[in-house]
Amino acid sequence: MADDPKTRPTITLQPGRHRRAEAGHPWVYSNEVTMDAAAKALPPGTLVSLRSAGGDALGVASFNPHTLVSARLLERDLKRRIDRDFLAERLERALALRRRLYGEPYYRLVHAEADGLPGLVADRYGEALTLQLNTAGMARLEAELVAACDAVLAPGAIVLRNDSPARALEGLDSELRLAKGEIAGPVELVENGARFLADPREGQKTGWFFDQRDNRRFVASLAAGARVLDLYCYSGGFAVQAAMGGADAVLALDRSEAALALAAAAADLNRVGERCRFQRADAFGELARLGAAGERFDLVIADPPAFVKSKKDLGPGLRGYRKLARLAASLVAPQGVLFIASCSHNVEPPDFAEAVRRGLEDAGRGGRILRSAGAAPDHPVHPWLPESAYLKSQVLVLD
Repeated sequence: MADDPKTRPTITLQPGRHRRAEAGHPWVYSNEVTMDAAAKALPPGTLVSLRSAGGDALGVASFNPHTLVSARLLERDLKRRIDRDFLAERLERALALRRRLYGEPYYRLVHAEADGLPGLVADRYGEALTLQLNTAGMARLEAELVAACDAVLAPGAIVLRNDSPARALEGLDSELRLAKGEIAGPVELVENGARFLADPREGQKTGWFFDQRDNRRFVASLAAGARVLDLYCYSGGFAVQAAMGGADAVLALDRSEAALALAAAAADLNRVGERCRFQRADAFGELARLGAAGERFDLVIADPPAFVKSKKDLGPGLRGYRKLARLAASLVAPQGVLFIASCSHNVEPPDFAEAVRRGLEDAGRGGRILRSAGAAPDHPVHPWLPESAYLKSQVLVLD
């Protein structure tokens, strides 16, 4: 998509509705825009020059007249052309930060607005790169973005994991395709010194959850000599690192046979397969069965998928976290450890903490919170979007 600052359409905000954008907020809502016929006629994702009602320049944004968040700011300078060179500059900046954080090329490379590229999620697996283009604006920049990735990283393969539910809100179809190269199957990555396998084409999200990196390291540091239960183990991130941390035995559960196969392969790669057992099971059903059998574990890990996918799910979702905390806590041996997390965007940290507290109360357990944490630093947060800090977790020692 060619961008020419001289011919770029202009979107004007309503009188007095420019202050948030002027102060640095990267989003402009539809009720702040002068939504005249010309604005409504713009194709979703069009690059626009954003101005206040008085004509003051606010920046360059991608614009979608059909969504609640109508404009997403990319650049404050109206004269700047949004093209391959612009995107490459943003990618270089994101890459420089990750290289300060990590010595190996396995991380979340771009985390949307926080890295100045709204609507883009990019994960790096060595020579493979996965991209999620979650907004109409980023989708219209696909060709320039792929070219910029080539210029900055020269990856062997680029996978477009455009299957996020967020795309539907932007009027975009779900798709999965290769933009460059080939990926025959799972790719290897290294996290906290452990080797894992991720499937960028068929796995959940982009194939791996880099956000739990620091939490996995901390939990593994508590695993020496422990009997461990890992619920929702996915590809083995927590389970294998717990075994490498010295756990005596690890029972890891998931409903996905494909994920369990990758987890078992990772255990073998790290020479801890003999201490890990991977089992297909429903977490709530197996928790109830283990509890009825009187089983106890020194360390229980509960890292479920999002229980609250939209605001209408908040009540049932919080009850789900409360039930999970109750059942998981019931299996923790005295002075054992419970790790529990929520990746639901729509759950506020205090609400999650309260659901966990009530679950412990229901289980008749007391304890101490050792650590409350969010995502690893390759998932930065834009200062104006604290709600994008979606991951919440607690580590508790239970009496």
